[in-house]
Amino acid sequence: MNRRKFLARGGVGVGALALGSLLKDSAQAAAVPDEFQRIAPKAKSVIFFHFTGAPSHLDLFDDKPVLRKYDRQLAPEELFEGKRFSFLRGHPKLLGSPYQFTKHGQGGVELSELLPNLGTVADEMCVIKSMHTTEFNHAPAQLFFHTGLNRQGSPSIGSWTTYGLGSESDNLPSYVVFMKGNMPGAGANLWKSGYLPSVHQGVRLRGRGDPVLYLNNPEGITREERRRTLDSIEALNRQNYRLVGDPEIQTRIEQYEMAYRMQASVPDLIDLSSESEATMEMYGSGEFAGQCLQARRLVERGVRFVELFHGDWDTHSNQNGRLAANCREVDQPIAALIKDLKQRGLLDQTLIVWGAEFGRTPMLQGSEEPEKCGRDHQKDAFSIWMAGGGIKGGVTYGKTNDLGNEVVENPTEVRDLHATILHQLGIDHEKLTYRYQGFDQRLTGVEEATVLKDVLL
Repeated sequence: MNRRKFLARGGVGVGALALGSLLKDSAQAAAVPDEFQRIAPKAKSVIFFHFTGAPSHLDLFDDKPVLRKYDRQLAPEELFEGKRFSFLRGHPKLLGSPYQFTKHGQGGVELSELLPNLGTVADEMCVIKSMHTTEFNHAPAQLFFHTGLNRQGSPSIGSWTTYGLGSESDNLPSYVVFMKGNMPGAGANLWKSGYLPSVHQGVRLRGRGDPVLYLNNPEGITREERRRTLDSIEALNRQNYRLVGDPEIQTRIEQYEMAYRMQASVPDLIDLSSESEATMEMYGSGEFAGQCLQARRLVERGVRFVELFHGDWDTHSNQNGRLAANCREVDQPIAALIKDLKQRGLLDQTLIVWGAEFGRTPMLQGSEEPEKCGRDHQKDAFSIWMAGGGIKGGVTYGKTNDLGNEVVENPTEVRDLHATILHQLGIDHEKLTYRYQGFDQRLTGVEEATVLKDVLL
């Protein structure tokens, strides 16, 4: 088994730690900031939420009174004729949202009653209602949303970010991943580094128990003994490096060193004794709330890219029950994260991105009963939102038609979103390239990508 396969199978062990975080100098050496960074940065870090399975934008962000008016009536044929869906068959009926929408803040951002806490920070949010994608099934759409391509083997946006900017932390990974709920259909490919050096791969931290398995020394082994062991291994590796000159040997040395440093930094990360009672109450309880709090603590410590996956939003049935339950779990912690970053002076330098792989149809799937009805996948129109990091707050960008199935104003490609994220970090998306298979590869590909300047401060 070669080194890459060994570390990949190590899951969240020490090997996986090292994949995502070498020493600061090494990570920065892998990038060439002067070459990529041609723009004044507005943000230093990214917190990226991905809600696996795709929440219904029509029930959360994009109110459609016309759809509600014609609820349970047969859908116009142009909504489904000649179009591909994952499960819809025959002549479906329309499904209006049962939820009330309210305008919030000075900007009047409209949100569903399922998101009351987000409503309190609406003036920090920019809701983009005109996203669309090319994929209508989960795994390829997730890959497309993260890597710009619908197939495995390409780096995620987190990996591109750390490649372009390096790390600001000596003792923690530059790219950290949290998982709550179901594993995405595309799996770990969503945070892998693809053809980029493996140092840029995301490191998954567990939300419960030890955040990283096998980080502690075996019973009976002291830290001093561990240090002597690593020194001996390093001496052997350096001797081997002088003989064969393989740069991966140097990488291996640095991986051991980072794991050793994390033995001290990770316990400090998860020690919440310094957090006030008011802060803990603001985030609320539960695993996802803890992950949001850890996201703030990570960007405080210089981690460049933090991604939080939350699963179980694939509502083909029991749309109302599952959507409401999921919103109750995530609404308070995300709003608390925005407030917490702002009161600490970190929101301006932290870009928050909330999204999913696609949206849901205005047509009903399955039973008409309120407790059983659902929505199928929809690729042609969906919503995301951003906050902080130089993004205008209290605004809405783009528009869909009266039924929410097509974009009619400011259509926004996934590559436009990627270009905008990189721009806010001070990276020119056209300059951020990596030579692979004879081509200068880049996150935004070869088609035109546009920075969404209308949503920037």
